[in-house]
Amino acid sequence: MKEAEIRRLLAANLLCVFSVILTAVLPPFFWKGFTVLGTHLVWLCICSVCVSTLNVILHLVLRPNLTPKRSSFAHKISRFLKCCIYFFMSCILFHAIIVLYGAPLIESVTETFLFAVLLSTFTTLQCLCILGPNIQAWIRVFSKNGAMSIWESSLQITTMGSILGAWFGAFPIPLDWDRPWQVWPISCSLGATFGYMAGLIIAPLWIHWNRKQLTYKSR
Repeated sequence: MKEAEIRRLLAANLLCVFSVILTAVLPPFFWKGFTVLGTHLVWLCICSVCVSTLNVILHLVLRPNLTPKRSSFAHKISRFLKCCIYFFMSCILFHAIIVLYGAPLIESVTETFLFAVLLSTFTTLQCLCILGPNIQAWIRVFSKNGAMSIWESSLQITTMGSILGAWFGAFPIPLDWDRPWQVWPISCSLGATFGYMAGLIIAPLWIHWNRKQLTYKSR
């Protein structure tokens, strides 16, 4: 396993972490009264857009795919449209799952859907960038020993980190602390964000420490 590839992964992941931090630090200079808690829905939109844009740019620049193939313009358009459809379906699916786990069905629909968009940005969008609209590849990567590259291993870690972070973030909501960050879905979205950033930092470090045991083979 090449150290240069691990450094590329680390640099890309740190850029993603930096972009998330900027979404909380930079907007107050241009938006009076902006805070992550006070204008949380606005922050959800900004964070989702920034992370999505950076992930797409990094994918185009670094090209982490194992076997990049030349394709026609029509094929690229078709692939792009499929990715958009998959992302939208992911938002709907996450929204339904969140409601099944106890989120309000009719009230706070906007908040729930934007949280679903954030989760899709942290999880599905990365899958689309690295694996494309290929469900079989997604199943392979998230099965045991299914990763075929360090990028796919990083994808596993960041996806699980985001979902676990969102899940743990829901624990304080029913408590009667009356804190501003207990309002739906602030704690869940912050938990997902921290889980995502933790996964981005942990992934290259874990891969570096276990590089001798990791032997990726083509399937």
